[in-house]
Amino acid sequence: MTVRLRAHHLLCLLTYVGEGYSRAFTANYDVIAKRIAAGEDIRIVAGPDDICAPLLGGPQPHCHRESVRKRDRLAADAVAALLRRPIVPDALFKLEEADRQRMRTAFAAGQIRAACKGCQWHALCSEIAGSGYHGARLPS
Repeated sequence: MTVRLRAHHLLCLLTYVGEGYSRAFTANYDVIAKRIAAGEDIRIVAGPDDICAPLLGGPQPHCHRESVRKRDRLAADAVAALLRRPIVPDALFKLEEADRQRMRTAFAAGQIRAACKGCQWHALCSEIAGSGYHGARLPS
């Protein structure tokens, strides 16, 4: 199988510690983090992805907002430059341990966080990155 991810969730995965919008959201996110850690392929998508799925049944899910699409564009550009691979819709790849380590180092240094500006989770992600990613569900 393949995990469908929007680009900014590549950054969110780095600091995901089990916090989220609802119990269903975090339970789903836990499963996805395990699948990626196990080496499952990732396919980049435009718009809502497998992480967004539990939110789509609610009223006015933020997954469709222009601000979220902008986050995707900024994250895609930053991750593509760092990993030297295209992060565009339909790109298929594995997020290898070495990739995750490079991304975490750059994230902690603030080098790939333009997409995080204005995000409600910014402070939590900063705290997690500052702690050396203690408690992150996706291993390095």
